[in-house]
Parts: sequence; C-alpha cells; structure tokens
Amino acid sequence: MSLPSKWQQLPTEAINPASLNIDKLASADIIDVMLAEDRKMLAAVSRERERIALAVDIITQALRKGGRLVFIGAGTSGRLGVLEAAEMPSTFGTQPQLVQGLMAGGKAAWLQARQGSEDRYDAGARAVIRLRPSKRDVFVGVSASGTTPFVRGGLAAARNTGARIVFVTCDPGADLQTFVDLTIALGVGPEVIAGSTRLKAASATKLVLNMLTTATMIRTGKTYGNLMVDVQPTSEKLKDRARRILMIATGIDYEAAGRLLKRARGNVKVAIVMQKTGLPFPRASARLRKANGLVREAVGEDIEPRLRELLGAVPPARE
Repeated sequence: MSLPSKWQQLPTEAINPASLNIDKLASADIIDVMLAEDRKMLAAVSRERERIALAVDIITQALRKGGRLVFIGAGTSGRLGVLEAAEMPSTFGTQPQLVQGLMAGGKAAWLQARQGSEDRYDAGARAVIRLRPSKRDVFVGVSASGTTPFVRGGLAAARNTGARIVFVTCDPGADLQTFVDLTIALGVGPEVIAGSTRLKAASATKLVLNMLTTATMIRTGKTYGNLMVDVQPTSEKLKDRARRILMIATGIDYEAAGRLLKRARGNVKVAIVMQKTGLPFPRASARLRKANGLVREAVGEDIEPRLRELLGAVPPARE
C-alpha cells in the first residue's frame, strides 16, 4: 500500500480546471489563459493589503532601531529574496548588510538549481545563525508551499533570538500561523501547469516583496516625493538620473546639476539640501542627519506641488 503524499493537498500542487487542455491550444490562446490567471493573482495580493501594510510597519520600525531585513527561501522563492536584497544598495543607497537574502544551496543555487537543498532544516538554521540575528532584526520567510524545511529551520533559529518573523506563502492553510508574527497568505490558486510555482505564485510573491522593501524605504526617507534621491550614481545611466533628479528638485540646469553633484560627493540628498539652503557640504550633511535623512524636513519644503506643476497639474492621488 503506497503512503499518501504530504504535498497532494497543497493548493500550489492542485490541477487547474482552466488549463486542462492547454497542450492543445494555439500560442495566443495559451497567453490568454495565463493572463486570466494572472488577474486572479493580482486579486489575491490585493486581499492581503492590510497584512502587507502591517509587515511594512514592522520592518520600518526594525530598521529605524538599527535592525536588518533578511529574506530566506529556496528555489524561485529564494531567488526572489536574493534579487530584492541585491537591488537595495544601488536603488536606495543602503549598506549591503541592511537587506539580505538567504537561499537554500547558497550562492551556487542562484543560477542553477541545487536539488535537495530545500529539504535541509538544519541548513536553514545554520544559515541564519551565521548572520548572528538579534531581536532588532526582521526575517521574512518565503515559501510558496508553506512547507519548505530550509525556510522553517531558518525561521526557527531566528525566532530563538527574538527576531520578528513575517511569512509569505501561497497556501492560506499553512500551519506556521502561531509560530510567526505575521503571515501574508496569497491565495493565488493552482498554476496553469500544476505545481509550477514559478508562475502565479512567484509573480504574487515578487509583488509582495517589492511592496515590503519599497514602502519601507519610502517610510525611512529614501525618497523625496517619488524621486529616488538615495540613488548611487555608479554608472552613466545612474549619473544621468542623479542629475535629472537635481534638476527636478531644485530647478537648476543639467550642467549645474553635474557640478553640484560633484561638490556633494555624489550624494543627491545632500546636493538638494546644499542648493536649497546655500550650506556647504559638511553643514548640509549635518542638517540632513538631524532630519533623520528626510529631505523634506531638512529643506522645509514639500516637493509635491513642484512635481504636479511639472506634470501639468495632475490631480492628487486618493488619500
């Protein structure tokens, strides 16, 4: 007598009735089926809006107190966490250790699957312990199925140190509800290819991780209005973006923006404060620090009216 599968009842493993005949469809019809399923995915993310916002508040509070944000996952879920962490320094000027991603199989698994690594509970625990977690940190476990041993081991180790725990899963019935501080359960339903969680599950997860990091960075002063003022001008494209941000924020021309950026040692936020206040670099830097990195507070000016003027008086967004 064969033993029942412990994965059989997972929603991420279910057969999707909308795609039973997908192997007989023309290419355009396959795309239509996938688009229809992705619309369900967006609805699933929307249903978790309040929990996502609460997670942002938890992470924001932790970072303000000197904590870190760490994603932990395996396979596609792990890669999404690593990707999110990798984008933070260049986009928001963060230190590499502030937002990190742990993945089953380590760096070798980023580009090529390491089969079986996700099944190692102990490896997840060791990966977290190596980071020396503390109660100031937030760990976000990412597991489409909600059952990944590597993720569970890592979260257990983090929990033992008093770190806050957020769990992102695509199984609303995941049994970690009492183990974590907050669960974001994305009920995306079965994939068009049964069990292929690189599809809707991954798309929903990517949206949530984008929201967690972006909203947290906004809350901690990494933008001025919706301008990326902590961008690191490390490439020609980013140097150009930094100049254009200065032009928008201060009204100076492109060449002047380049000279200002140089005097500000490549720091866009300090450059804005220098231009708006007339202060030299050291005093502008000090003023920005006193304002906790918030450009609006440092210069005493809301940029929204200027942005609306530049865009042609676009109506305000719904509060």
